[in-house]
Amino acid sequence: MATIATTPVSTRDKLQRAREAAPRLAQLSTAQKNALLLVMADAIEAKGPRILAANRADVEASGLSGAMQDRLLLNTERIAAMARGVREVASLPDPVYEVLEEWTRPNGLRIRKLRVPLGVIGVIYESRPNVTVDTAALALKTGNAIVLRGGKEALRSNQALVEVITSVAGMPCGSVELLDASTRESVQELIRARGFVDVIIPRGGAQLISYVAENATVPVIETGAGNCHIFVDESADLEMADRIVINAKTQRPSVCNAAEKLLIHEQIAAAYVRRIVLKLLDHGVEVRGDEKACSLAGSAEVIPATPQDWGEEYLSLRIAVAIVSDVEAAIAHINRHSTRHSDCIVTMNEGNARRFLRGVDSAAVYWNASTRFSDGGEFGFGAEMGISTQKLHCRGPFALAELTSTKYEIVGTGQVR
Repeated sequence: MATIATTPVSTRDKLQRAREAAPRLAQLSTAQKNALLLVMADAIEAKGPRILAANRADVEASGLSGAMQDRLLLNTERIAAMARGVREVASLPDPVYEVLEEWTRPNGLRIRKLRVPLGVIGVIYESRPNVTVDTAALALKTGNAIVLRGGKEALRSNQALVEVITSVAGMPCGSVELLDASTRESVQELIRARGFVDVIIPRGGAQLISYVAENATVPVIETGAGNCHIFVDESADLEMADRIVINAKTQRPSVCNAAEKLLIHEQIAAAYVRRIVLKLLDHGVEVRGDEKACSLAGSAEVIPATPQDWGEEYLSLRIAVAIVSDVEAAIAHINRHSTRHSDCIVTMNEGNARRFLRGVDSAAVYWNASTRFSDGGEFGFGAEMGISTQKLHCRGPFALAELTSTKYEIVGTGQVR
């Protein structure tokens, strides 16, 4: 039997389908959206073997290793976590059509400000297939259509996941569209699709985010790279500091909320530098350091840091250590070198903690806790669309509420001006 050739769907046609789906999605009730999400979660689990087979093919073809391969890798536990995240999104309050303010003018006009879907959201991302599910679930819950452009290394995984999601009975056609990842042209088309797409969210390394922000004609929510810092203050509980530093650096080094820099107060440097360096080395971490850190590390193997190290997001088992004079010096160092993502102070001095929390200009600032908590799920959002490091519209981990805009409804009784 002869096979029938299928014509690939163009990016423009996919964008058009998403544009047409957006108003239909906006009219779905909360109960309808939650029902679709629960069926989606069940389908992801049921189709787990198929998804894992596609992912194995991606991993084998990628040539990636170590932390970068970990970003791409799916397993049974991660499939279960994706499904669990979708169910958590279904359980959350629906922000769409929430009334934010309501008042009556002296002329009798009743004015109501309420949340509404953004419309069509474009997401550009690298490697991590779980982003496909997280963002699709959040878009559906908020009545938005979504256009996904994943990385070529996850092409098969993303195709399998989108096929599972879009096969859910009752899902409007065009709700989730996946663009061709084999060419950069699809990125160009997406970020310049004014009239089709309402907002672009890039997720990935600094190079990708900068490229999208500098070339898009569609509004962009920047999800920044994570050059995250931990400052161990002179009054820190050193055992607590050990736990936080090791967790923030090694628990999953390939993600943006992993710690990349360690600052140590000069008053405890002699006691703490060698101690923490040895622990980091035991966990397989390559340690770089400024001149004082290298000197205090003694025989421990520390590589002299270069000026470029302080601004770099490693995304690997590597950390750079610097000695600072006090909390103000730590704040200045972080504000000079960080990507405004997540930074932490370990201290028992509440005054220093408050100065740090207010002084560090980052989206998430921690006192005595690992930066690895900068995550939508950990913040109680079920999932996240990303972690924004910009200041307009949203900042930090963002999810349902930030995927809405507002509109005014005005009810009159025949008033004219």
